[in-house]
Amino acid sequence: METVVEEWFGEGFRELHPLLQGLHRSGGVLSGQVHVSFGAGLAVLVGKRLASRLGVPVTSGAHHLQVSIHGQAGCLHWARRFNGLSEFVSEFKPVGHHPTGHWVEKSGSLSLELGVKVLAGGWHWEHRKTRLFGIPVPKALFPTTFASKSIESELYRFSVEVRAPALGKLLAYSGTLAPNLSIERTSPGKPGAASHVKR
Repeated sequence: METVVEEWFGEGFRELHPLLQGLHRSGGVLSGQVHVSFGAGLAVLVGKRLASRLGVPVTSGAHHLQVSIHGQAGCLHWARRFNGLSEFVSEFKPVGHHPTGHWVEKSGSLSLELGVKVLAGGWHWEHRKTRLFGIPVPKALFPTTFASKSIESELYRFSVEVRAPALGKLLAYSGTLAPNLSIERTSPGKPGAASHVKR
C-alpha cells in the first residue's frame, strides 16, 4: 500500500533522494546534534518566546535533537524532542497532490499551508499561507517559516528558520541527524509499533 506521502507526491516521489523515500515509506527515528541560533535586538526576545512554545532550547549553541516521523490515518506525524526533554508533535494533513497541492500543519487555532519543492533530491517546504481561526493572515503581519530536509554524506540534514517582517530572523536550528535503530516507541493507536520519524 502507498503511504500518505507517496500518494500525495505521485510520480514526483521518485525525485526525492532514496534515503528520504525510505524514511517516508517506512518511517523512522533520527537523532543528532543541531545548532540553535536567534536574531538580534528585539528579534532575540520574540525568538526565544517562540522557541519555548515550540519546545526548542532558548539558549544558542549545540543541542541534541531526536525526530520521529510516521504516517497514520491519512496524515504525516512529526515528533521533535530536544535534549531528551518535552516532545513537540506536529500533524500534517495533505491537500491535493504535488506539485500544486500542499500540506496543512495545525497547532491550536493556527494553521500553516505548506507547499513542497524538491531540489537536488531534498524536500523544501514553501510557506504559502497562515490562517488564524480559519482567517487568512497577510504575510506582512506574521512570521514565515523556511524549512528543509536533505541528504548530506548519507546523513539527514534538517534546517529550520523562522523570520518576521521588520525583525528578520527570529529562530533557527540546523544539523545532520542519523538513523537511531535502537529506539522504539508506541505510536497512538498502534500498540507496539516501531517509531517512525523534522521542521
